[in-house]
Amino acid sequence: MNTTGILFGVFTFLAIGLGFVWVIKLEYYVGARVARAVAALGAAMVLASLFVPTFLPSAIMGVLGGTLFWGATELPAQEERVTRGLFPANPRKQTRKATEGPGAGETEGRS
Repeated sequence: MNTTGILFGVFTFLAIGLGFVWVIKLEYYVGARVARAVAALGAAMVLASLFVPTFLPSAIMGVLGGTLFWGATELPAQEERVTRGLFPANPRKQTRKATEGPGAGETEGRS
């Protein structure tokens, strides 16, 4: 009996399930601005899996890389869900955004 398929199916299920969690946490603490870096890391893992000589480690790298790449595409969507109020926003991250950019530190009534 070969259990590789069942075990790999369970691993893929867990990787995708944890992908939902890390997308939510990464957006909460860092924001969606890191989506390109996460996508690059995922693509690099998928490409690296091509050069792993044995099946199981190659498949694991491929699934993890694909999960990272897919999660990177979900980061902007997660940011939108936070904006719509479907997920809690990080108050410290909002404060940081409010202090960045043009006009930061200006007070009303100053000319």
